[in-house]
This record gives sequence, C-alpha cells and structure tokens, in this order.
Amino acid sequence: MDISAAIAGRRSTREYMQQPLEEETILRLIRAATLAPSAMNRQPWTFTVVQNQDVLDRVSRDAKAHMVATMSADLAAGARAEHVRPMLSDPKFHIFYHAPALILISGNAPGPWITEDCALAAENLMLMAHALGLGTCWIGFAQNYLNTLAGKRELGLPQHWVPVAPLIVGYPKTPPPAVARNEPDIHWVN
Repeated sequence: MDISAAIAGRRSTREYMQQPLEEETILRLIRAATLAPSAMNRQPWTFTVVQNQDVLDRVSRDAKAHMVATMSADLAAGARAEHVRPMLSDPKFHIFYHAPALILISGNAPGPWITEDCALAAENLMLMAHALGLGTCWIGFAQNYLNTLAGKRELGLPQHWVPVAPLIVGYPKTPPPAVARNEPDIHWVN
C-alpha cells in the first residue's frame, strides 16, 4: 500500500468482528512500531498485548469508573465531562468496543520524550494495521486508569512503566467512513 493511501485511508474503528488476530500479525504490527524514530534513539517502549476478553471487560469497567470519579473531581473538565458521562455510566458501553486485542504501548525508561516516542510508535502500528486490512483505535478513556497502580496491577505492568497508547486492533465489521478534515492553519515565517 502506498504511504499516501495509508495515511489518507486510516480511520478509528469502533466495530469489530470477533475473529482473533494471529500472533504473527500482532508481531508484525509491533515490529512496525519499533521502526519509529525516538529521541536519541532510546527506543523507550514496551508492548503489552491483551486478548483475554475477561481482562478487557474488567479494565473497561474499572477505567470507566475511574474516569467518572476523576471527572467529578476535575472542574476544568467541564462540558467535556458532561458530554461523555452518560456513555461512561452506561454498563453496556465497552471502552474497547469488544475488539479482539489491545496493544498497550508504554514508556519503559525515564526520559523527557517518552510520550512522544510512544506516540510515534503508535502511529506506525496504526498505519501498518491499516495496510494489513485491520482497524485500530487509540482508547483515550483507558489512558489515565492504566497509569494508576490498580490499572498497572491489572495488566501486570511494572510501576515505573508509563502507559501512553492503548490501541485496540481487529478486523473491522465495515470500513469506517471518511471524516471531514479542516484546512491546515499554516503560519509561515520568512
């Protein structure tokens, strides 16, 4: 697949078939992620793969509860909190959309750019997934919870790891439609 087509065609997928991913496919995605650039070539990432639906169900439930509790305490969340509260309070809403796999990219070494490094790896993984006919979605609802002691314990993560990119992966039920994009706001300095 041409890189321009991959960039233009990649979408956030929220409806998946229950077809499991083969280990070799997951390894191929992770290999693509590790080809991302990183500050000073430190490559400070690690990959946690979760395919156990019971674990994903528990993390979904606990992450939703954590987010509702922290939104209530965070007055700055304001309108955003009220927009997502009904979704997060719905017991039927699954933050991982019942995808067959979660690949969590975490920073595993201290440094000022681990978030950026892991985000670059995540983009590589998502583009490779699209090229292979898979769908992905970065699940922001899981990020804060997975960075708590309870969230790390649930996935067996060492305390010093910093979860950055919780990505669900699977075969899409239907290709997500294109979404409108704003024209870039460009500031030229000559």
